[in-house]
Amino acid sequence: MDDVRRLAQFIPRLRRYARVLAGDAASADDLVQDTLERALEKLHLYRAGTDLRAWLFTMMHNLRVDKLRATGAVEVLGVLGAQMPEREQRAPQDDALLMRDLDRAVARLPEEQRAVLLLVTLEGMSYGEVAGALAIPVGTVMSRLCRARTKLRAALLVQAKPRSAEAGLPDRQVRRS
Repeated sequence: MDDVRRLAQFIPRLRRYARVLAGDAASADDLVQDTLERALEKLHLYRAGTDLRAWLFTMMHNLRVDKLRATGAVEVLGVLGAQMPEREQRAPQDDALLMRDLDRAVARLPEEQRAVLLLVTLEGMSYGEVAGALAIPVGTVMSRLCRARTKLRAALLVQAKPRSAEAGLPDRQVRRS
C-alpha cells in the first residue's frame, strides 16, 4: 500500500507529460495507466535512493516509444527557420490563439525533441536528469532542446503571419475604427 501511495503522488505530473506526448486525453490516460501498471510490476527493480520521478518518466518514455514503433507511427517534422519577432505589447485576446498555436507546434515536433522539451520546461528536470531518464548523453539533450525551441519559434512565426495577412494588417496589430 505504501508503494501505491509513493507512485500516486506522481500521477498529476505523469498525466501532464503524457497529454502532451500522446496528443489526446484518452491516449494520455492509457499511457499513464500502462506506466503505473509497469511500475508496480517492476518496483522490485527500483533502486532505493534514486529519483523515483525520473524512473517513472523513463518508463513512460520507453512505453511511448514502444507503442510508436509497434504502430509504425511517423512524427511530422515542424518548420525550421526564423525567430519570433519581438513585440512590445500583445492584445489579451491573442493569448488563447497563442496557446492553441503553441499546442499545435509542440505536437508537430519529433517525438525525441518533444520529450526533451517537455521534461526540461514542463517538469523542470535538469539536463542530467533528462539524460538519465531518456538514456541519452547530456549533449544530446542540449542539442534536441535547442532544435525543438528553434522549430517552435519558426512554427509560431509561420502561424502568426497568415492570421495578420488574412486580415490585411501588419503582424499582430489591430485596426480600430
